[in-house]
Amino acid sequence: MQEKIFRQLVETGRNTRFGKDHAFGEIGTYDDFKKRVPVRDYEGLRPYIDEIVKGGSDVLWKGRPAYFAKTSGTTSGIKYIPISRESLPNHVGSARNSVFCYIAETGNASFLDGRMIFLSGSPELDRTGDILTGRLSGIVNHQVPFYVKKNQLPSWKTNCIEDWEVKVDAIVEETYGEDLTLIGGIPSWVQMYFDKLQEKSGGKTIGEIFPKLQLYVYGGVNYGPYRQKIENTIGRKIATIETYPASEGFIAFQDSQYAEGLLLQVNAGIFYEFIPASEVFTANPRRLRLEEVETGVNYAIVLNTNAGLWGYLIGDTVKFVSKDPYRIVVTGRTKHFISAFGEHIIAEEVEEALRIAGEGENVEVIEFHVAPMVNPANGELPYHEWFMEFSRPPRDIESFRLKMDNALRQKNIYYADLIEGKILQPLKITITARDAFRNYMRAEGKLGGQNKVPRLADNRDIADKLQIQQG
Repeated sequence: MQEKIFRQLVETGRNTRFGKDHAFGEIGTYDDFKKRVPVRDYEGLRPYIDEIVKGGSDVLWKGRPAYFAKTSGTTSGIKYIPISRESLPNHVGSARNSVFCYIAETGNASFLDGRMIFLSGSPELDRTGDILTGRLSGIVNHQVPFYVKKNQLPSWKTNCIEDWEVKVDAIVEETYGEDLTLIGGIPSWVQMYFDKLQEKSGGKTIGEIFPKLQLYVYGGVNYGPYRQKIENTIGRKIATIETYPASEGFIAFQDSQYAEGLLLQVNAGIFYEFIPASEVFTANPRRLRLEEVETGVNYAIVLNTNAGLWGYLIGDTVKFVSKDPYRIVVTGRTKHFISAFGEHIIAEEVEEALRIAGEGENVEVIEFHVAPMVNPANGELPYHEWFMEFSRPPRDIESFRLKMDNALRQKNIYYADLIEGKILQPLKITITARDAFRNYMRAEGKLGGQNKVPRLADNRDIADKLQIQQG
């Protein structure tokens, strides 16, 4: 399937501006492709996207895009990711198939008879020239199948509210008392919705408010740190489906309630490449196709798509947990790590350390962020500072801190060496004020929708803003 997609993409791309610039006519093999098409991020493709914005046709893909998915980047400002008519079925069909796989495996389809709510950005679209432009969730909202649309919440009018807090209040009023069976959305914003529902109900559990709620679909972040809090709020466990959608393509989804990992979408108009994560920022990193990957290795994922992205470094890292079929777990971001002292700690490691420390304790984490403290004011050894907001803190915060630090040493030998060599001292926890992360996201203009708090940073940009709130 990947070989077939590779050939189709190169054949279609041959007559585009990008294809001519990179001699697609001379590409016969994957090795030929690697020699002619460098790996690049959004800034590397920006001249071509700017040409499309100005009205150019046949630039990255044949014709002009059907949509631009508008996202915010840390270095690029607003990014315009092209979505073609050929790529749309991937975005819509993969979400549908994740639910169909759940039905096929469990035999349960009763939730389709109830109301389903999707917490997302506004579906209102603008125009960039003649190209409809908006958030990915808004674009996909226009493509929802009829059999879902008839039971979909919130209403169009409510979904178009831009202010997230006003919008959530309106959703609460609109959904309270409804026969809700499925909810979709990023965990932190689903929790915010649940909190407001509980306020309205006078303290009922979500399971009491929605007795038929049975399925939660999420993506974008690791659910593990939020699971305890959300399950306690619901009052019982419910089935979950993890998805891995991105503006650049719907990459994977959970196809089984029993198997680890997400099923990579190998036949969806995307030709994948993988770079060992340790080599991403080296001069000549290895580029591997799917058949060359190994399980247990962190890879940066590179996309070539039927929307005209070529050698596109999406910024995520993944690890294969199975090659038959190809299943992955998302382990972090190429730019979200801590390596102030050479330790190169990634999101997967801090999330696993948090999970291990919380075992046997009914700890509820609302949000967290980890940053290095390189030059402590009092001359003590440097350390990693964990900013944590709890709804139910550990019984013994000191024991919890040491368990997390020990777990992190077990996961990362470089970190262990730094602690043992007295270069670093064990991590420290700063318990944030209530709603500190929510207030930070509001101040950044990123409250709600598909926005997420970065779990890790190699600097203190976020940490310092959280620290100010403490004062």
